[in-house]
Amino acid sequence: MINIKQGIWLSGVLGLIIVILLCILFFVPSPEEKLVGADGLQINLKQNQEVSSPLTITGVVTGKDSWAGFEGQVGNVKLLDTTGNELSVGVLTATTEWTTLPTSFETTLNFQADGATSGVLVFHNENPSGIPEKNKTFTLPIKIGKSSGELMTVKVYFGGSILADAECDVVSPVDRIIPKTQTVARATIEELLKGPTVEEKVGGYLSVIPVGSKLNSISIVNGEARVDFSATTESGGGSCSMAARVAQITQTLLQFPTITSVKLSINGRTGDIFQP
Repeated sequence: MINIKQGIWLSGVLGLIIVILLCILFFVPSPEEKLVGADGLQINLKQNQEVSSPLTITGVVTGKDSWAGFEGQVGNVKLLDTTGNELSVGVLTATTEWTTLPTSFETTLNFQADGATSGVLVFHNENPSGIPEKNKTFTLPIKIGKSSGELMTVKVYFGGSILADAECDVVSPVDRIIPKTQTVARATIEELLKGPTVEEKVGGYLSVIPVGSKLNSISIVNGEARVDFSATTESGGGSCSMAARVAQITQTLLQFPTITSVKLSINGRTGDIFQP
């Protein structure tokens, strides 16, 4: 016969087993929920998953098979429809230290889709060497659902080799599609800080705003945009680079009719900023 102490002991063991089983049930992902991707790349999407705009993609690169980070990003991704039309492009921005593997990343794709259709996401690794053999891609078939919200087009301003003969503060706009928002100035500056896409780089555009720059705050008072950035935003570079950074930010904001002037600051400091 089982005495009281043995009964308590057995009940405790049984309770522990039940807790372990519940943990396995609720916290261990099933095979279909695990991240998919290439060798060295994992993303948070499943094959043939239905997606809609805005689409946030997260994942991890491990450094294996040339999937690794460089200067704050680990590659890029394109969204194509069934006819090969490019609907959106995103930079896979590192959300953990890019020099330490594995490196987590994130990007958000904004695109226009009127109805359900098929498409693919094409992931490209970051290949600073330029050696063709080190180029890696991963293609994931998906279903494109109707956009979940209204979108709008804004402009972000870059410099680059296409303006090589121009003055340092001459910049040129490119269009970006973002979710419609009341805080459009903030959203547009956040888009500017992402830097040019791969296609824009190929087209000769570049940003001299350092990777890792962050927008602390933005407010508009009597037509003046007061914009505060992290210290990284003014780090490194000479006088030409500083002039270009100010021009990129200023011209990006002056596209909006409610903004007539721009005042910049770094962590609240306004004097002697953006100096070489």
